[in-house]
Amino acid sequence: MVGAPTYMWMIFGVAIVAAIAVDLTVFHGKAQRITLRMALLESAAWVGLALVFDVCVYVSLGHQAGLEFFASYVVEKSLSVDNIFLFLLIFHALGVPAESQHKVLYSGVIGALAMRAAFVFAGIALLRHFHPVLFVFGGILLATGIRMLSPGAREFSPERNWLVRLTRRVLPVTDGYRGESFLVREGGKWNATPLFVALIAVEAMDIIFAVDSVPAVLAITRDSFIAYSSNVFAILGLRAMYFGLADILPRFRFLHPALAAILIFVGAKMLIADKIPISTEVSLGMLAAILLIAVCASILWPRPGPK
Repeated sequence: MVGAPTYMWMIFGVAIVAAIAVDLTVFHGKAQRITLRMALLESAAWVGLALVFDVCVYVSLGHQAGLEFFASYVVEKSLSVDNIFLFLLIFHALGVPAESQHKVLYSGVIGALAMRAAFVFAGIALLRHFHPVLFVFGGILLATGIRMLSPGAREFSPERNWLVRLTRRVLPVTDGYRGESFLVREGGKWNATPLFVALIAVEAMDIIFAVDSVPAVLAITRDSFIAYSSNVFAILGLRAMYFGLADILPRFRFLHPALAAILIFVGAKMLIADKIPISTEVSLGMLAAILLIAVCASILWPRPGPK
Protein backbone atom coordinates (compact mmCIF):
# COMPACT_ATOMS: atom_id res chain seq x y z
CA MET A 1 0.00 0.00 0.00
CA VAL A 2 1.27 3.44 -0.89
CA GLY A 3 2.06 5.67 2.06
CA ALA A 4 -0.59 8.11 3.23
CA PRO A 5 -0.45 11.66 1.79
CA THR A 6 0.73 14.52 3.97
CA TYR A 7 -2.75 15.98 4.42
CA MET A 8 -3.91 12.74 6.11
CA TRP A 9 -1.10 13.00 8.64
CA MET A 10 -2.12 16.63 9.24
CA ILE A 11 -5.78 15.71 9.76
CA PHE A 12 -4.72 12.95 12.15
CA GLY A 13 -2.42 15.29 14.13
CA VAL A 14 -5.04 18.05 14.42
CA ALA A 15 -7.74 15.59 15.49
CA ILE A 16 -5.58 14.04 18.23
CA VAL A 17 -4.22 17.33 19.59
CA ALA A 18 -7.69 18.90 19.63
CA ALA A 19 -9.25 15.87 21.34
CA ILE A 20 -6.57 15.75 24.06
CA ALA A 21 -6.82 19.53 24.61
CA VAL A 22 -10.60 19.37 25.02
CA ASP A 23 -10.33 16.40 27.37
CA LEU A 24 -7.73 17.99 29.63
CA THR A 25 -9.11 21.56 29.70
CA VAL A 26 -12.87 21.26 29.37
CA PHE A 27 -13.68 17.94 31.02
CA HIS A 28 -10.76 17.55 33.43
CA GLY A 29 -9.53 21.04 34.18
CA LYS A 30 -9.45 20.23 37.90
CA ALA A 31 -8.97 17.11 39.98
CA GLN A 32 -12.19 15.18 40.45
CA ARG A 33 -13.50 11.66 40.80
CA ILE A 34 -14.56 10.32 37.40
CA THR A 35 -18.15 9.09 37.51
CA LEU A 36 -19.31 6.04 35.55
CA ARG A 37 -21.56 8.20 33.36
CA MET A 38 -18.75 10.62 32.51
CA ALA A 39 -16.34 7.76 31.77
CA LEU A 40 -18.78 5.99 29.45
CA LEU A 41 -19.56 9.24 27.61
CA GLU A 42 -15.86 9.93 27.11
CA SER A 43 -15.22 6.38 25.94
CA ALA A 44 -18.08 6.65 23.46
CA ALA A 45 -16.66 9.96 22.21
CA TRP A 46 -13.20 8.41 21.61
CA VAL A 47 -14.70 5.42 19.79
CA GLY A 48 -16.89 7.74 17.73
CA LEU A 49 -13.88 9.88 16.82
CA ALA A 50 -11.95 6.78 15.72
CA LEU A 51 -14.87 5.63 13.53
CA VAL A 52 -15.20 9.08 11.94
CA PHE A 53 -11.49 9.06 11.21
CA ASP A 54 -11.85 5.57 9.71
CA VAL A 55 -14.46 6.98 7.32
CA CYS A 56 -11.93 9.65 6.29
CA VAL A 57 -9.34 6.92 5.69
CA TYR A 58 -11.87 4.89 3.68
CA VAL A 59 -12.81 7.87 1.49
CA SER A 60 -9.27 9.17 1.03
CA LEU A 61 -7.19 5.97 0.82
CA GLY A 62 -9.68 3.39 -0.35
CA HIS A 63 -11.64 0.34 0.78
CA GLN A 64 -8.64 -1.78 1.82
CA ALA A 65 -7.10 1.01 3.90
CA GLY A 66 -10.39 1.63 5.70
CA LEU A 67 -10.77 -2.07 6.42
CA GLU A 68 -7.19 -2.37 7.69
CA PHE A 69 -7.61 0.64 9.98
CA PHE A 70 -10.79 -0.83 11.47
CA ALA A 71 -9.23 -4.28 11.95
CA SER A 72 -6.07 -2.79 13.50
CA TYR A 73 -8.17 -0.62 15.81
CA VAL A 74 -10.25 -3.61 16.94
CA VAL A 75 -7.12 -5.69 17.63
CA GLU A 76 -5.44 -2.88 19.56
CA LYS A 77 -8.60 -2.01 21.45
CA SER A 78 -9.24 -5.64 22.38
CA LEU A 79 -5.71 -6.23 23.62
CA SER A 80 -5.63 -2.91 25.47
CA VAL A 81 -8.48 -4.12 27.66
CA ASP A 82 -5.97 -6.24 29.54
CA ASN A 83 -4.05 -3.09 30.43
CA ILE A 84 -7.06 -1.84 32.37
CA PHE A 85 -6.53 -4.66 34.87
CA LEU A 86 -2.87 -3.66 35.23
CA PHE A 87 -3.74 0.02 35.75
CA LEU A 88 -6.22 -1.08 38.40
CA LEU A 89 -3.51 -3.11 40.17
CA ILE A 90 -1.03 -0.21 40.02
CA PHE A 91 -3.47 2.30 41.48
CA HIS A 92 -4.61 -0.15 44.16
CA ALA A 93 -1.07 -1.17 45.13
CA LEU A 94 0.13 2.44 45.40
CA GLY A 95 -3.08 3.80 46.89
CA VAL A 96 -3.55 6.46 44.21
CA PRO A 97 -6.55 8.67 45.09
CA ALA A 98 -9.47 8.35 42.65
CA GLU A 99 -9.36 12.06 41.81
CA SER A 100 -5.67 11.84 40.82
CA GLN A 101 -5.87 8.76 38.60
CA HIS A 102 -6.85 10.70 35.47
CA LYS A 103 -3.78 12.95 35.81
CA VAL A 104 -1.49 9.91 36.05
CA LEU A 105 -2.99 8.27 32.96
CA TYR A 106 -2.88 11.37 30.78
CA SER A 107 0.45 12.75 31.99
CA GLY A 108 2.12 9.81 30.29
CA VAL A 109 0.36 10.33 26.95
CA ILE A 110 3.29 12.02 25.17
CA GLY A 111 5.69 9.30 26.25
CA ALA A 112 3.23 6.58 25.23
CA LEU A 113 2.69 8.13 21.78
CA ALA A 114 6.43 8.56 21.19
CA MET A 115 7.17 5.01 22.31
CA ARG A 116 4.39 3.60 20.13
CA ALA A 117 5.74 5.54 17.12
CA ALA A 118 9.21 4.07 17.69
CA PHE A 119 7.82 0.51 17.87
CA VAL A 120 5.60 0.91 14.79
CA PHE A 121 8.15 2.50 12.47
CA ALA A 122 10.98 0.24 13.64
CA GLY A 123 8.80 -2.83 13.21
CA ILE A 124 7.73 -1.86 9.68
CA ALA A 125 11.33 -1.08 8.70
CA LEU A 126 12.44 -4.49 9.96
CA LEU A 127 9.68 -6.28 8.07
CA ARG A 128 10.53 -4.47 4.85
CA HIS A 129 14.26 -5.08 4.96
CA PHE A 130 14.50 -8.34 6.90
CA HIS A 131 11.53 -10.58 6.13
CA PRO A 132 12.41 -13.41 8.59
CA VAL A 133 11.62 -11.01 11.46
CA LEU A 134 7.99 -11.80 10.58
CA PHE A 135 8.49 -15.21 12.20
CA VAL A 136 10.09 -13.59 15.25
CA PHE A 137 7.03 -11.35 15.76
CA GLY A 138 4.73 -14.30 15.22
CA GLY A 139 6.65 -16.36 17.77
CA ILE A 140 6.48 -13.52 20.32
CA LEU A 141 2.71 -13.30 19.95
CA LEU A 142 2.26 -17.08 20.20
CA ALA A 143 4.47 -17.30 23.29
CA THR A 144 2.70 -14.36 24.93
CA GLY A 145 -0.73 -15.82 24.24
CA ILE A 146 0.25 -19.21 25.66
CA ARG A 147 1.85 -17.58 28.70
CA MET A 148 -1.36 -15.61 29.36
CA LEU A 149 -3.21 -18.92 29.71
CA SER A 150 -0.90 -20.15 32.47
CA PRO A 151 -1.91 -19.81 36.15
CA GLY A 152 -0.59 -16.66 37.79
CA ALA A 153 0.14 -14.95 34.46
CA ARG A 154 -1.65 -11.80 35.59
CA GLU A 155 0.18 -11.39 38.87
CA PHE A 156 1.91 -8.02 38.89
CA SER A 157 3.66 -5.92 41.50
CA PRO A 158 4.59 -2.32 40.65
CA GLU A 159 7.32 -2.43 43.26
CA ARG A 160 9.20 -5.14 41.31
CA ASN A 161 9.18 -3.25 38.01
CA TRP A 162 12.74 -2.24 37.04
CA LEU A 163 11.73 1.31 36.08
CA VAL A 164 9.99 1.84 39.40
CA ARG A 165 12.99 0.45 41.30
CA LEU A 166 15.36 2.67 39.30
CA THR A 167 13.22 5.71 40.09
CA ARG A 168 13.39 4.96 43.80
CA ARG A 169 17.17 4.69 43.57
CA VAL A 170 17.59 7.99 41.72
CA LEU A 171 15.00 10.02 43.66
CA PRO A 172 13.89 9.70 47.28
CA VAL A 173 10.15 9.13 47.52
CA THR A 174 7.96 10.98 50.01
CA ASP A 175 6.04 8.94 52.55
CA GLY A 176 2.71 10.29 51.32
CA TYR A 177 0.99 12.14 48.48
CA ARG A 178 1.48 15.87 48.05
CA GLY A 179 -1.75 16.81 46.33
CA GLU A 180 -1.44 16.60 42.53
CA SER A 181 2.36 17.05 42.49
CA PHE A 182 4.71 14.52 40.93
CA LEU A 183 7.85 16.15 42.37
CA VAL A 184 8.28 18.33 45.46
CA ARG A 185 11.25 20.11 46.95
CA GLU A 186 11.70 19.23 50.62
CA GLY A 187 14.75 19.60 52.83
CA GLY A 188 16.64 21.38 50.07
CA LYS A 189 16.36 18.52 47.55
CA TRP A 190 13.85 17.17 45.05
CA ASN A 191 11.70 14.24 46.08
CA ALA A 192 9.35 12.10 44.02
CA THR A 193 5.85 11.50 45.29
CA PRO A 194 3.99 8.17 45.08
CA LEU A 195 2.03 9.79 42.23
CA PHE A 196 5.26 10.00 40.22
CA VAL A 197 6.00 6.34 40.99
CA ALA A 198 2.52 5.45 39.69
CA LEU A 199 3.25 7.41 36.50
CA ILE A 200 6.50 5.48 35.95
CA ALA A 201 4.70 2.18 36.51
CA VAL A 202 2.00 3.13 33.96
CA GLU A 203 4.67 4.13 31.42
CA ALA A 204 6.45 0.82 31.99
CA MET A 205 3.20 -1.04 31.28
CA ASP A 206 2.80 0.96 28.03
CA ILE A 207 6.24 -0.22 26.92
CA ILE A 208 5.55 -3.87 27.78
CA PHE A 209 2.13 -3.71 26.15
CA ALA A 210 3.61 -2.26 22.92
CA VAL A 211 5.88 -5.31 22.57
CA ASP A 212 2.77 -7.51 22.27
CA SER A 213 0.29 -5.24 20.51
CA VAL A 214 2.41 -3.63 17.78
CA PRO A 215 3.39 -6.98 16.16
CA ALA A 216 -0.31 -7.93 16.27
CA VAL A 217 -1.22 -4.80 14.31
CA LEU A 218 1.64 -5.35 11.86
CA ALA A 219 0.14 -8.74 11.09
CA ILE A 220 -2.81 -6.82 9.60
CA THR A 221 -1.13 -3.86 7.89
CA ARG A 222 2.36 -2.77 6.89
CA ASP A 223 1.27 0.82 6.30
CA SER A 224 2.88 3.05 8.92
CA PHE A 225 0.03 5.57 8.87
CA ILE A 226 -2.68 2.94 9.39
CA ALA A 227 -0.69 1.09 12.06
CA TYR A 228 0.25 4.19 14.05
CA SER A 229 -3.04 6.09 13.83
CA SER A 230 -5.09 3.04 14.87
CA ASN A 231 -2.70 2.50 17.80
CA VAL A 232 -3.03 6.10 18.95
CA PHE A 233 -6.83 6.14 18.85
CA ALA A 234 -6.94 2.86 20.78
CA ILE A 235 -4.50 3.78 23.57
CA LEU A 236 -6.01 7.24 24.10
CA GLY A 237 -9.48 5.75 24.25
CA LEU A 238 -8.14 3.19 26.72
CA ARG A 239 -7.42 5.88 29.30
CA ALA A 240 -11.00 7.11 29.19
CA MET A 241 -12.35 3.56 29.06
CA TYR A 242 -10.47 2.64 32.26
CA PHE A 243 -12.79 4.64 34.50
CA GLY A 244 -15.88 3.12 32.95
CA LEU A 245 -14.79 -0.50 32.80
CA ALA A 246 -12.42 -0.99 35.75
CA ASP A 247 -15.27 -2.36 37.88
CA ILE A 248 -17.17 -4.08 35.06
CA LEU A 249 -14.48 -6.02 33.18
CA PRO A 250 -13.40 -8.31 36.07
CA ARG A 251 -16.92 -9.81 35.94
CA PHE A 252 -16.22 -11.22 32.45
CA ARG A 253 -14.30 -14.28 33.62
CA PHE A 254 -13.49 -15.56 30.11
CA LEU A 255 -12.27 -12.26 28.68
CA HIS A 256 -8.62 -12.85 29.57
CA PRO A 257 -8.46 -16.25 27.83
CA ALA A 258 -10.13 -14.61 24.83
CA LEU A 259 -7.36 -12.02 24.62
CA ALA A 260 -4.83 -14.85 24.78
CA ALA A 261 -6.68 -16.57 21.93
CA ILE A 262 -6.50 -13.37 19.86
CA LEU A 263 -2.73 -13.19 20.35
CA ILE A 264 -2.36 -16.86 19.42
CA PHE A 265 -4.48 -16.40 16.29
CA VAL A 266 -2.60 -13.30 15.13
CA GLY A 267 0.76 -14.95 15.88
CA ALA A 268 -0.23 -18.03 13.86
CA LYS A 269 -1.40 -15.76 11.04
CA MET A 270 2.04 -14.17 10.86
CA LEU A 271 3.82 -17.53 10.88
CA ILE A 272 1.76 -18.97 8.01
CA ALA A 273 1.38 -15.72 6.05
CA ASP A 274 3.77 -16.77 3.27
CA LYS A 275 1.96 -20.05 2.54
CA ILE A 276 -1.62 -19.43 3.72
CA PRO A 277 -2.42 -15.70 3.69
CA ILE A 278 -5.48 -14.75 5.76
CA SER A 279 -7.52 -11.77 4.55
CA THR A 280 -8.46 -8.79 6.70
CA GLU A 281 -12.14 -9.76 6.46
CA VAL A 282 -11.45 -13.24 7.87
CA SER A 283 -9.32 -11.73 10.64
CA LEU A 284 -12.15 -9.39 11.64
CA GLY A 285 -14.58 -12.30 11.68
CA MET A 286 -12.28 -14.33 13.94
CA LEU A 287 -11.78 -11.42 16.34
CA ALA A 288 -15.53 -10.80 16.57
CA ALA A 289 -16.23 -14.51 17.12
CA ILE A 290 -13.61 -14.87 19.89
CA LEU A 291 -14.86 -11.80 21.79
CA LEU A 292 -18.53 -12.73 21.34
CA ILE A 293 -17.95 -16.25 22.65
CA ALA A 294 -16.03 -14.90 25.66
CA VAL A 295 -18.75 -12.39 26.57
CA CYS A 296 -21.59 -14.91 26.13
CA ALA A 297 -19.74 -17.58 28.12
CA SER A 298 -19.08 -15.07 30.93
CA ILE A 299 -22.80 -14.26 31.08
CA LEU A 300 -23.89 -17.91 31.02
CA TRP A 301 -21.24 -19.09 33.47
CA PRO A 302 -20.44 -16.09 35.70
CA ARG A 303 -17.57 -16.02 38.13
CA PRO A 304 -18.52 -17.83 41.38
CA GLY A 305 -19.23 -15.42 44.20
CA PRO A 306 -17.69 -15.61 47.68
CA LYS A 307 -19.14 -18.28 49.91
